[in-house]
Amino acid sequence: MLSIGLVAVAVLLVAALGAAWVQRRDPLWLVRLEFARQRRAAGLRRSTVEAAGHRWVYAHRDGPAGAPLVVMLHGFTGSKENWYPLVRALGDRYALLVPDLPGWGESERRADATYGFVEQAARVAEFLHALVPGRPVVLLGHSMGGGIAALVAARTPAQVEAVGLLNAAGVRFQDNAFGLGVLAGGNPFAVDDAASLRRYVDAVFFDARAKPWIPWPAAAGLIAQRRRDAAFEQAVLDHIGRGDDSLRPGEEAARIRQPALLLWCRQDAVIDPSALDLYAARIPHARKVLLDGCGHMSLAERPHAVAGAVVDWIEASRRGRDLPVGARE
Repeated sequence: MLSIGLVAVAVLLVAALGAAWVQRRDPLWLVRLEFARQRRAAGLRRSTVEAAGHRWVYAHRDGPAGAPLVVMLHGFTGSKENWYPLVRALGDRYALLVPDLPGWGESERRADATYGFVEQAARVAEFLHALVPGRPVVLLGHSMGGGIAALVAARTPAQVEAVGLLNAAGVRFQDNAFGLGVLAGGNPFAVDDAASLRRYVDAVFFDARAKPWIPWPAAAGLIAQRRRDAAFEQAVLDHIGRGDDSLRPGEEAARIRQPALLLWCRQDAVIDPSALDLYAARIPHARKVLLDGCGHMSLAERPHAVAGAVVDWIEASRRGRDLPVGARE
């Protein structure tokens, strides 16, 4: 008869072999498992919808009666899961829609489609019309998603009662290494091995305590996925980083008449915080928030501070007491 110790070793060996087999067949299984755990912890459900010629996957939850509906748009190389720390920090105040933008995450990507600011803004407008027709939303966008949100607010104001731009792309900010790399034709976010994955994380996070720990099986899956996505990422960056429409969000921001929140981190090494004032100069009803001690991923580095700023802004906006341009917290 096997001893208990030998049985335990055998069970562990079988589990390890099983995990290795699953890893070979589905390199992202561990990432998906963790994302599902985070979604449940945030009280969100996962659903799908067909809109704008794409199958969208989105997370959502209901809010209290009469509460605003907050829609969150992620950034370049991101996904809906980027918002989960902020979702948890917001508590149960609001109804939420958190989609993977077409081309990213679990949502559909089409070889014949373009995924720049203008195209994605049109798709977001159709997504909102499909899910919540006639219901104005509070639209939050981070990084690339901020540029998209600015265009949606400017072009379809009846759909957007207020817009929040967090570390948003779409203006010609002060030169930094990331921006110069993009203008030179590269992809500073490219990941094809463990070293470039570390550089990517270091570029978007300033606070070392907030940097995610990515164990080997998950890291291997992420690296493999980013390699497969390299051509797609380059094509998107050609549009949003240096194409004809790369500055369109900032140009059209002058048409935004809704209450606006502009939130940055002082140590953002991707979208330099000079972008905050460039957007503020164009949006008549802008509340400015500049956080210290965080980088590009304000959502994950300072979720409670961001949540506090979002809640204060939404409540003030709904009472008609927007802060004027130039206000700073």
